Amino acid sequence: MTHAKLIMAGLTAAVLAGCGENDTILPGKREDLRAPFGETSEQRVLTENVAQRISLPSQSANANWQQRIGTPATRTPHPALASQLTGIQWSTPIGAGDSRRHRITADPVIADGRIFVMDSKSTVTAVSLSGAPLWSVNLTPERDRESDAGGGGLAYGDGKLIVTSGFGMLRALDPSSGATLWEQDLLAATTGTPAVSRGLVYVVGGDNVAWAVNADSGRVEWQLEGSDGIARVSGGPAPAVGEDLVVFAYGTGELQAAFRQGGTRRWDATVAGSRRGIAATTVSDITGDPVIDGNTIYAGSYSGRIVALNRDSGARLWTAKDGALGPVWPAGGSVFAVTDRNELVRLDAGSGERIWGTRLPFFTKEVRRRSVEIVAHYGPVVAGGRVIVGSNDGVVRSYDPVSGELLSSVAVPGGVTTNPVVAGNTLYVVSAKGVLHALR
Repeated sequence: MTHAKLIMAGLTAAVLAGCGENDTILPGKREDLRAPFGETSEQRVLTENVAQRISLPSQSANANWQQRIGTPATRTPHPALASQLTGIQWSTPIGAGDSRRHRITADPVIADGRIFVMDSKSTVTAVSLSGAPLWSVNLTPERDRESDAGGGGLAYGDGKLIVTSGFGMLRALDPSSGATLWEQDLLAATTGTPAVSRGLVYVVGGDNVAWAVNADSGRVEWQLEGSDGIARVSGGPAPAVGEDLVVFAYGTGELQAAFRQGGTRRWDATVAGSRRGIAATTVSDITGDPVIDGNTIYAGSYSGRIVALNRDSGARLWTAKDGALGPVWPAGGSVFAVTDRNELVRLDAGSGERIWGTRLPFFTKEVRRRSVEIVAHYGPVVAGGRVIVGSNDGVVRSYDPVSGELLSSVAVPGGVTTNPVVAGNTLYVVSAKGVLHALR
């Protein structure tokens, strides 16, 4: 008998011998080893969609979009927009686009008849409402190269344009000329988005330190320290500012509320939990900015959770097993979000229960069931009676808030790389190629 046949005979005998024993059946769910990324059973089992009526706030024509939507004083609950976007009205290059090392992370802000944008290499540009460039300034420090850092955020308030950058500087610019009015060294690379409210600028540094800076002088008013952590996503969330509190979000998944004037800490909370079987969910960063809506604060993490907290105490009201990749949009007793598994979802604002979920494009392509590049989605924005999402596959999509049905799509060359913003009955996005597009 040959050597190979001896081996086969031994294996056969071992298998037959094992058949006489009682095998132990391990508990737990059985997963398909060949399932692509994002398709574990936890993700496949979804609540049945329901077409549920919704009463959205009345549309209002807003001239400005000054900062991220977490601060209610500067948020328009339902911006006016045409019932259907017909296409791009104009496009203007703003500088460097996305690359392997640098990303555009700043959403456009709009105020006093100007649109302010930032490219991936620290150049801030002001554009007129008709698309004409007004001024442009590069904020790279003299001793550095523009390729050394990238990313940042924008906010407008108290007559100033506030800018963060990967070089660790917080600056106030003159909105009419781009001249620097003051600057403050944050002592760490900071691409998080700032917030401005009633004479103070709030921001979280790259080292998980929260700052409150005087909007007129740039002088530091107070600081708070969050928990240590290094798992950060470029272009971090903006603080949310209410009547008496400011809420900061940190890379550890921690939320911290403090009295906005003196900085005394009010409460701490954590967006805890992760999606099983996916390595990316070990990044605990808050990617769904804290959003204040009445007496509730909503926030979401990259690791697969959205929470609702009591504004005054930080007590947990509910937790949904979906992450939020950007600020959620509360409207009409519902919460709309783009999730970590590339869905647009509508949740009940009171309970967190899913009303419907619509799958968004996930992979750009698949090769023999091996996942390749994931499509990135930005938003949502509730405007013009629908829910709007911009995507880097080159499409801005509009959905029915009642059922989640796709209503229309508009092509955007180069793909979207910022959250859509709406002002003056126009929707603005920046493409991955570094171009500002105006859609109507």
